[in-house]
Amino acid sequence: MRLSDSVELAEFRQFVQSFIAENAPPVRALTGSRAPIGERDLALSRAWGAKLFAAGLLGAYWPAEWGGEGDAYDRNRDAVVTEELARSDAPNVPGVFPLAAHVLLTFGSQEQKERFLPKLRSFEHIWCQLFSEPNAGSDLASLQTAAKWDPDRGEWLVSGQKVWTTYSSVADYGILLARTDPAVPKHAGISAFILDMRAPGVEVRPLREITGTADFSEVFFTDVRIPAEAMVGRPGDGWAVATSTLSAERIGGAYGIACEQYVRRLVETARSLRVAGTPAVADAGVRRSLARSYAMAKTSQALAALNQTPDRAASATGPPIGKLFFSELFVEIGVLAMSLLGTEALLDEGEQEAVAEGRWQDMYLYSRVYTIAAGSSEIMRNIIAERGLGLPRELRN
Repeated sequence: MRLSDSVELAEFRQFVQSFIAENAPPVRALTGSRAPIGERDLALSRAWGAKLFAAGLLGAYWPAEWGGEGDAYDRNRDAVVTEELARSDAPNVPGVFPLAAHVLLTFGSQEQKERFLPKLRSFEHIWCQLFSEPNAGSDLASLQTAAKWDPDRGEWLVSGQKVWTTYSSVADYGILLARTDPAVPKHAGISAFILDMRAPGVEVRPLREITGTADFSEVFFTDVRIPAEAMVGRPGDGWAVATSTLSAERIGGAYGIACEQYVRRLVETARSLRVAGTPAVADAGVRRSLARSYAMAKTSQALAALNQTPDRAASATGPPIGKLFFSELFVEIGVLAMSLLGTEALLDEGEQEAVAEGRWQDMYLYSRVYTIAAGSSEIMRNIIAERGLGLPRELRN
């Protein structure tokens, strides 16, 4: 666990900052993980991701044979890149790059790696994650999307529905969980597949959200044929793929940095806002709230650094604790911003450009996403209580 830079890391951090400043595309960064809007932004975002990988700033943990640093990989450098991207106004790379890479590198066959990894790292292919369902969100193991084996054609036949799928409207491929054996316990009957998002029978319907954007979609499968070689791992490995992938997602080193950035912007907002002719920041209660949020953001960063260590990353409770902490903090910062802004909180994202670097309403509306995505706060608390503290299991039907 490292909270300060060595001389070498400080030099590397300067390189990363310069690279971002010189190469980040003119695509506006929005709160959260937002799909690129329009073909122009999509093309620029693809090129941005490819540049990051080519410069060794993305996917450095990959084995050398697939373009990473292999044994030379320095986890601390990876953390620096994550932090600096979070501090900048650079857009996110499109798709679920780290999650798709994790699945392919950890569970994929040699043939799957050879076929998909080169185009994943070049961002010729964008990936999405097809896990959640309308009646199986927090209880993922209850998913009902079914994959039935067709012995005559040697293919899987998939029917069902997924929802809240980020990037599915622009994705080329997806990691799909489907039930392949309904006769065994629900966790054991799930398998993972690589799905061509343009296959016949796949329908993507974008969902318009309260923020006004369509970051998520629902995806329908009607007799979609998936070849046998598209299964990831063996039949029944789907639950292992899901839990391993979600743990990798929950480590999330960038989120504490993002929270700190929002608090810093909120301090500037409090300095510029006037309450009865006095700057809002002059109020002792406001200062206490800002100081608390800043301290919590720093704590979130410390938890993320701790969770990057091998023992914590592999633990049952390390990633859930970190994820629960930052997601609840993100909501808290949004609520604080709304309370400070007063009537200006009614301004939407476009109108609020002139309000102390705002976009606060958009951030507030989006903040609840983090308490649900990658496992809801309620699920995180159950994991911490049951697996970490040894408390009795919650009663379940």
